[in-house]
Amino acid sequence: MKKISIIYWSSGGNVEVIANTILEELKSAGADVKIKSVGDAEISDVTEADAVAFGSPSMDNNRIEQYEMEPFINEFKLLPNNNKKIILFGSYGWDDGKFMDDWVKRMNNYGFNVLGQLAVKESPSDSDLIVARNLARKLIE
Repeated sequence: MKKISIIYWSSGGNVEVIANTILEELKSAGADVKIKSVGDAEISDVTEADAVAFGSPSMDNNRIEQYEMEPFINEFKLLPNNNKKIILFGSYGWDDGKFMDDWVKRMNNYGFNVLGQLAVKESPSDSDLIVARNLARKLIE
């Protein structure tokens, strides 16, 4: 059974909706899943998992959330991430969603294997949630 962690930050609830959709898909596939808000997450939630889903909205200057998610993600810069499978998801409003391209590049540079990403404008549509489910399945393949 694959051990998968979902770690996210959400303010308006859009990222949380995506996180819960990913959780449902992973559980229905029989995965052992932990879901945590980044404020409650520990480095071991990532290092001990077989795969991880990270989620954050775009915040100031087209970046992931700066006070909790950014410092957590920075912890992995110098750790051996061994091509661990991850997916990234998030939402954006006023900007163009460029934060996701930057985040993917950064996580690949940190040694993760980014299998896919989802950036939704405002709140996720039904078709966005289908994409989230498909991304979740990639974590258990």
